[in-house]
Amino acid sequence: MHVLFDSWQLLNFGGPLIWPLLALAVLMVAILLDKTYVYWRYTRPPSALRHLLADADVAWGELEHYAATNDPNHHYVRFLRVILKNRGRPVWWTESRAGDESLAIERVLGRGMWVLETIVTAAPLLGLLGTIYGMMHAFHLFGAHGLVDPKGVTSGVATALIATAVGLAVALVALFGFNYFSRLQGRTLDELERMGTRLLDRSRLESESGEVAHEAA
Repeated sequence: MHVLFDSWQLLNFGGPLIWPLLALAVLMVAILLDKTYVYWRYTRPPSALRHLLADADVAWGELEHYAATNDPNHHYVRFLRVILKNRGRPVWWTESRAGDESLAIERVLGRGMWVLETIVTAAPLLGLLGTIYGMMHAFHLFGAHGLVDPKGVTSGVATALIATAVGLAVALVALFGFNYFSRLQGRTLDELERMGTRLLDRSRLESESGEVAHEAA
């Protein structure tokens, strides 16, 4: 509690611009927690599905059973269900529906990313504005006959430094979070694309094999 009290007292020296910086920090934490939950709950690649797809001879029925018995909101299951639902149609149709589903998943994964990117840019600028405010306050305390209030000058410098430090800290955390989740998003979309390509190639091969068998008959 003593540490929290000291931290709060320190932030009080940050001037009025410390409040929008704290608001950005709260927003950033909320977005990072939301994205962490989404990736943990709905985006982790299921190992069971990987094993099924690694088996070239796996039956479509096994994949349909997996899709029917797992969370339909999971991104990999959603994508798999779209392919299974449309695999009886021409391959170009199935590929188009899979592409639409991939875009929908990308929108979900990209939710809030623009806010993190904005915070990366806005937080240091607000910190710089706080620096200017603190220095102006400090210089205002110099009168025509010299320094009027030494403690006031110290307070102004403290305001400038604290606002800058908070702005940079918020921007750094947002930057690391943005880069981390951007990497996860790209990796997830790549894995979905590989999964879709593998299933569509198999469907295409079976379709061509059926046409050859029909012609031979």
